[in-house]
Amino acid sequence: MNIKKHIPNSITLLNLFCGCIAIVFVTKLDFEMAFYMVCLGIFFDFFDGFFARLFKVSGPLGLQLDSLADMVTSGVVPGYIMFYMLSNSQHEISSSPLLPFLGFIITLGSCYRLAVFNIDTRQTNSFIGLPTPANALFILSLPLVLKYSDSLIVLEILTNQWILIVITLFSAFILNAEIPLFSLKIKKFNLKDNALQIVFLCFSFLLLFFFQYLGIPLVIIGYVLLSIVSNVFKLDEKKNR
Repeated sequence: MNIKKHIPNSITLLNLFCGCIAIVFVTKLDFEMAFYMVCLGIFFDFFDGFFARLFKVSGPLGLQLDSLADMVTSGVVPGYIMFYMLSNSQHEISSSPLLPFLGFIITLGSCYRLAVFNIDTRQTNSFIGLPTPANALFILSLPLVLKYSDSLIVLEILTNQWILIVITLFSAFILNAEIPLFSLKIKKFNLKDNALQIVFLCFSFLLLFFFQYLGIPLVIIGYVLLSIVSNVFKLDEKKNR
């Protein structure tokens, strides 16, 4: 029995387990623990692929398990969070009990993105559209920003139904948008090939250090914007050749 081939899939299942626990914490309105469980799940999500490559046991089963685990941790959980936020938002649009269910549009967008990722050969070294873990961190940070921020502007923004619906729709869009986003994987150990990643990591560290939970959505937004700027420069370089 080859134990090595089961290690990556076991790590993937730990990701799924973390997602299940996060759902339980959301039902208890403990968004902080839900956030940390999703973070732990994303940690496992990174290392299952790492060990699959290390042990040379990558295969279709691992690919499918990975997406199914991400569907819960980075799909169901953020949708549930947005459901809660819409349930407790100011009634700018409607007080209908059905409106909060629109939060699960994030889950639907995540599901579609994961299915496309499995068959899209363009996303081996970079991403097209925002990865589901990054989107999950963005959404899960919102109730924590709301909880720990003293700003009335933040309070008004994150309790406004219109804004929450826009965030929900934009989240589903950016997951599946045809926007190339750079990968954070460092494959060549030299400054030139990793300059973008290093700039982003330093930028992220500063935002998280100074803004704590508020820094998380700022980091995700910065990731998308930096990727777009990088794409523009690459297009200019091609035109000038």
